[in-house]
Amino acid sequence: MLIGYARVSKADGSQTLDLQRDALLSSGVAPEHLYEDHASGRLSERPGLEACLKALRKKDVLVLWKLDRLGRDLRHLVNTVHDLNLRGVGIRILTGQGASIDTTTPNGKLAFGIFAALAEFERELISERTKAGLTSARARGRIGGAPFKMTAAKLRLAMAAMGKPETEVGKLCKELGVSRQTLYRHVAPDGSLRADGQKLLGKKRAST
Repeated sequence: MLIGYARVSKADGSQTLDLQRDALLSSGVAPEHLYEDHASGRLSERPGLEACLKALRKKDVLVLWKLDRLGRDLRHLVNTVHDLNLRGVGIRILTGQGASIDTTTPNGKLAFGIFAALAEFERELISERTKAGLTSARARGRIGGAPFKMTAAKLRLAMAAMGKPETEVGKLCKELGVSRQTLYRHVAPDGSLRADGQKLLGKKRAST
């Protein structure tokens, strides 16, 4: 069975589905098997597409006017088609850059395999750029993730202040820019170091 899906990229009515609908019906899709959305492809909620994907059964073929009607981006597109293939559902593109794709044929499977390879290549590039950025940051003395609020300099001030009976912990935390929880994780009320404090100063000494 042929099942069609159409989508416009704007919800304000400036784009219509007439062209896509006519193309899908001409390709053999029955009107009752045509699903539509009027929202942008970047929106995660597309009830028409969700209903369409649920309606597809093994040996059905999903027919699209253009490849970009289906996926929000290349990765989403590849994952969606991969899932359909696992379910035994084919996909056929009528026009545009993906017009050579028809996963019910050997040539169409090959064409989509190229898209899948590009998506994998994109993921690898992103991973490599992320690793390179972290390496560069570490070389400059920075590490990934949120910075620690307690520093070695703050810790030494806290140790000296906590040993004095007149110290008000609330004011000390405000001056240091740390929470009470962070302070007490590093320093005991008598000014002695706790486990996190020992760890912080130990790292500081190791790096000097």
